[in-house]
Amino acid sequence: MATIVLSRARRPTTVEITVTDEYGEPRRQAIAAERALTVYLNRREIVTLMTLGAEPEALVLGYLRNQGLLTRAEDVEVLQVDWDVEAAAVVTRALPEDLDDRLAQRTVTTGCGQGTVFGRLLDATDLNPLPRTPLSQSVLYRLLENLKAFNETYRNAGAVHGCALCRQDRVLGFVEDVGRHNAVDTLAGRQWLAALGEGPAEDAELGEADIFYTTGRLTSEMVLKVAQMGISVLVSRSGMTQKGVELARRFGVLLVARAKGRHFQVVDDQSRLRLDAVPAPRPGDRSSRRARGADE
Repeated sequence: MATIVLSRARRPTTVEITVTDEYGEPRRQAIAAERALTVYLNRREIVTLMTLGAEPEALVLGYLRNQGLLTRAEDVEVLQVDWDVEAAAVVTRALPEDLDDRLAQRTVTTGCGQGTVFGRLLDATDLNPLPRTPLSQSVLYRLLENLKAFNETYRNAGAVHGCALCRQDRVLGFVEDVGRHNAVDTLAGRQWLAALGEGPAEDAELGEADIFYTTGRLTSEMVLKVAQMGISVLVSRSGMTQKGVELARRFGVLLVARAKGRHFQVVDDQSRLRLDAVPAPRPGDRSSRRARGADE
């Protein structure tokens, strides 16, 4: 198995500053750290990412994976992050033959923190078929409850997004960063590192994930990245976009949007959602009126 010369350049996710509150009183407040990290691939500058810096190596590896600039974890020889110069240097054993073409084609996206995808990824048609992973309503509710224990940076400082790799209602890995795409890329990188035996022991099961959770919007690039990771259930507490729905239908991804408490909105063209925990309707709401109409 190939090995990677890997730095361990973590940084704290929050810093403290003095703010003045509504009473005119000074107090100390934790805020989200934000650092620039310029990625170089075989000495070629690729992108500058804005990140918390908690797992920079996994972020860089996942970014290159999800952008289609690397196709195998085994191709990476060196991945070194140096915060003194705010740079990540990646040296590979091999690169895609059409790398120049991929880099030449950029699509501006709605993604916070990045904003582009390379190589006409939105037109991708060569993804491996996704599993038809089922999802029950009761599992979804338990997962949403379990996720509440993982947003430490958001609780302390706000201003961040979170993403998780899950096996049904179990949270296998959770990442927070200033942009939702940094978070999903970091998890993709951790998957690859775990497959190479380079990650921590707690990441050993990341390859078994069958549900992806994000606090961000279900946009086209989010659907694409999750599909590239081989996951066919994508859950968010936020909404979805038209292009996101279009790609989900193309790749067979079950979208669960606006998932908070006992509420959600699903796009499930393959009928994989099992409604086994339908909540009681509240008096006066539309679901209550629909239920009464069905009974009359």
